This record gives sequence, structure tokens and C-alpha cells, in this order.
Amino acid sequence: MNLVFYSGGNEEENVELDEECLGLLESNNPTLVFIPSSSFDGDYEFRAFVRHYQRFGISRFLYFPIDVPQDNVLLREVFQSDLIHLGGGNTYYFLSTLRKRGYLPFLKEYALEGGLLTGLSAGAILMTPNINTAGYPDFDKDDNEEGLTSFKAMNLVKFEFFPHFKNSVRYDRELRKHSQLTKNPIYALPDGAGIIKTEKSIQFVGKAWCFHQGQKTLINP
Repeated sequence: MNLVFYSGGNEEENVELDEECLGLLESNNPTLVFIPSSSFDGDYEFRAFVRHYQRFGISRFLYFPIDVPQDNVLLREVFQSDLIHLGGGNTYYFLSTLRKRGYLPFLKEYALEGGLLTGLSAGAILMTPNINTAGYPDFDKDDNEEGLTSFKAMNLVKFEFFPHFKNSVRYDRELRKHSQLTKNPIYALPDGAGIIKTEKSIQFVGKAWCFHQGQKTLINP
């Protein structure tokens, strides 16, 4: 299992994380798949994704928007690819659509069988046990317009992920409070930082904090 969690940020901020991520690929001519959270602006995001990874010499890409009908041929190609990237956006909409289309089990199996699964912000949250971190703090959260009541996600790791973290009093207050409501540690990372989780190890790239049982710890300065 190879997972990469991106908090956010621009291309330059994520260069180190990108290099570590692509170092996990075994193929010399890999196929990368981009799955947007929504087809709205998905084409634009895919073009940016392609331009970004072409800088690393990659030339094979697939676009797989999940909220429009797809054929089984493309579906097979997606889950036989070398890397699948889950984009950012509204986490509730993303999870709701993946459930409706029946893709969550495919993504989980892909990761468990050794595929490289990466996610940015919402996409990263989906790889954790649940999407609770999308629902707080009140001043910076996703809107649950889908009316989801079950927040269970892929459960590929035993931690929760909080992207776009800002090291401030008001963020600290919210994360300390919510860390008392879950048994899992919450890893909070600013833009430009990320986590690489393999079968044998966990690596933090950039600054990272852990909130657990009301306590805050800097785990990667």
C-alpha cells in the first residue's frame, strides 16, 4: 500500500513531496489518472495536473470524472494505472458521488493491492477512516449540501487528516476540541506539506502537527 496525502499549495511548494511520491512508481512509463471531486472545472484541473507532471517527464494521463457516466473500458484502464490522484473540492460531494457510482471499493482495493493512491485536501481526507475533518472549524469547512449522515471513508490508515492548517489560536482551539472526540490522532498540515504512508513506514514532508486527546504536538518542524 502506497498513499500520499497532499494538504494543498502551489506547484513550487509541493516539489519535494512530488519527487518523493513519484519515487514510489515502479514503471518507467507510468500512467497517471486524475479524478476530480466534481466535473465542474474538472477539465481545467486536469489540464493543470497534466502540465505539472509533464515537468517530471510523464506523458501518459487519464481523466476520470466520476459524476458523469463512464464506460467499463475506461474503468478498467483507470484501475490498472500506476497512480490515481483524487483532487480537492467539496469532500461531502466527492464522497457522496463515489458511493453512488460504487467506486469506493475499487479505490480501496486498488490501494491495498499496491497501487499508488494520492489525494489533495478532500481527496486525501477520503483515504482516512472518515471525513469528519471536512466539517470543522465553522469558519473554514465544507458545506454538507448532500445531507450525508454517514461520514465513513476508505479507512486505509489509522489517523485523520486536516489540510490547509494554519498554526493559530483559533485553529488550535478547534482541533484540540475535536481531537477529544475521536480515538484517532489528527495530523494537521499546512499547504505545501504532506504525508507518505507505505506498508512499512510513515513519512512527513514539511511541517506537521498531531492533535490527540486534546494535546497538540509538533511532529515535523
